Amino acid sequence: MRTLIKNGTIVDPASRVHARNNLLLEDGRVLATVQDEPEADVVLDAAGKYVCPGFIDLHMHEDPYDPQQDRLVPSIMTSMLRMGVTTAIGGNCGINTVSPIKYLELMDRDGGPVNMGLLAGHTFLREQAGHQDKYTAVTPDELERTARLADQALEAGCFGVSFGIRYVPGITMEEMVTTARGCRGSNRFIAAHVRDDAEHIFSAVQELIDVGRALDIPVQNSHVGSMGGFGQMERLLAMMDTCRANGMDLAGDCYPYYAFSTRIGETTYDEGFLERYQADYSVIEVCEGPYQGQRCNEEIFRWLRREAPRTITVCHVMKPEDVDLALLHPNILLASDGLMDNGQGHPRAAGTFPRFLAQYVRTGRISLDDAIAKMTALPAARLGLTNKGTLRRGADADVVVFDLERIQDRASFDQPNAAPEGLDYVLINGEVAMDHGRIVRAGLGRSVRK
Repeated sequence: MRTLIKNGTIVDPASRVHARNNLLLEDGRVLATVQDEPEADVVLDAAGKYVCPGFIDLHMHEDPYDPQQDRLVPSIMTSMLRMGVTTAIGGNCGINTVSPIKYLELMDRDGGPVNMGLLAGHTFLREQAGHQDKYTAVTPDELERTARLADQALEAGCFGVSFGIRYVPGITMEEMVTTARGCRGSNRFIAAHVRDDAEHIFSAVQELIDVGRALDIPVQNSHVGSMGGFGQMERLLAMMDTCRANGMDLAGDCYPYYAFSTRIGETTYDEGFLERYQADYSVIEVCEGPYQGQRCNEEIFRWLRREAPRTITVCHVMKPEDVDLALLHPNILLASDGLMDNGQGHPRAAGTFPRFLAQYVRTGRISLDDAIAKMTALPAARLGLTNKGTLRRGADADVVVFDLERIQDRASFDQPNAAPEGLDYVLINGEVAMDHGRIVRAGLGRSVRK
């Protein structure tokens, strides 16, 4: 099948293309960029709009698995599609919702709203290996089982290993290096939610750097805005720049919001967090359950920690100037860190990419080409995906057509799953998945493997 997208301005930073031209797709691939209008089975008019590679979300949290029906339960994948993401990478912060091997098999069997790749989540594998206590170290046998499970996930196509160091205080340097041993020599990377934040961010990032150096592999410092966004960002970025200038493949990612999100039972909210953030309980907003939409007081906080520890919360503590500094840095990619339970969570899961275009590109804070690079070419390069993140001939036909004057996120903390505006078309593997906000094909996505 041939599809012609005509009259649009093609923006493809990977090829350094920014020009009004027509894009011809055939059988799931980019066939050519042309100036004429060849015959096609489907013709989409992009007059006055921008045509770019489908957005790649390097850091999100995948949908759950329903063991009763043996299928994935799309929720956040649908939100990804609505905001122009065509490829998403789950398994971040050490968390998988089911065996990553099983997840990739289900994507190939059933499809999904977007293409999905995974990291092998250390915490998930640690628990599968038999160690349930996050505050204590693993035994040698448990560590070897964890490493074997990680090796198997990498062999099945995972792009690397992720750690939620903050969420597993008992983890050691030896455990991280051993678990990620399969990344060495295979062009895979490690990503991590580091051990600490705020004033302790520098030693926490150094620990991650040390793991990368021990293995001589690339390192992704996850969601830097929510880790160093309390007055430390300038120094943190300088620290990362120093490592990169001295030969280390170190990058970061960030989302364009000034509040982070996590479950209320996580170690982020262990004793001492109020002093760390110089705040009181009211900075915590509850996203689901009996207190949904309310700000915490001590009574609500302690009840949820005890009775409903998996409740998703939003914590309004980050400094806007720090987050903006990260987002505009050339070595920081755009990623949502999206997490949703049945449509509830942080609006970043449904608004990150349109929000960045509306609030940072349209206002002139960053060029369109640099912004699109953060959403396409740079994450594709980090993943080693030569056929995604670009519209060059032969690339996968994942395409977004949007109106820069109209694009706008609509997700809010009250309505976290509200769909954005201003995206005309999203194509996945050469077929239209979304047409002016309406999802017309919800199963075009497949697994993406290393």
